[in-house]
Amino acid sequence: MTALVRSQLYRMVTIRSSWLSIVLFAVLAASFGILEAYWWALFVGIGTFGISVLTVAQHYQHRTAALLYLAQPKRLPVLLALVLTTVGVTLIFAAVTGIPVYFEDDLSQKMYERTLLVVPIMAVFGAATAAIVRRSSWIFYGFGVWFVLIEGLAGQMRWPLPISSYLDAARGVGFGRLFFLGWAVVALAGAALALFRDLTSD
Repeated sequence: MTALVRSQLYRMVTIRSSWLSIVLFAVLAASFGILEAYWWALFVGIGTFGISVLTVAQHYQHRTAALLYLAQPKRLPVLLALVLTTVGVTLIFAAVTGIPVYFEDDLSQKMYERTLLVVPIMAVFGAATAAIVRRSSWIFYGFGVWFVLIEGLAGQMRWPLPISSYLDAARGVGFGRLFFLGWAVVALAGAALALFRDLTSD
């Protein structure tokens, strides 16, 4: 497991699209964090989802998933290593980009702390979603449509759907963290089943 996580971290550092994505998401999140804590939490969530999706989906896009599974025939430890890698990287990403938010006021500081608690769940959700769909472009298009039309326009960010639940958890509203944890568990269960799907169809 340590070797798998180390190899994933090395890959994220050496593949240009990975670290460029992390830098882009970090700049966006930090910029919005200067304006308001809520917008920082939103963009940290989107950034965490994006980093997690790219980390997992790139294996299928670049055909390195077959090499991973040849090196480690048991696929569940590979998924776990990918999830652990995304959790670690996105926690650092959230902690660093939220520094301006932390020093604003007490309310912003609480949002910063609650967001750091829910970021690992978002990382699990993003990594699991990518293990199911396996194509980052499909996920990002679908995510955009889902976020704008379903959660934004139809649900008005009030239904217990993934992004709404994430934002509720970051604000400390109701059962947001519990609902979002439920979404992550469902996605992870789907990813565990999708692991055994043939790689040749991707």
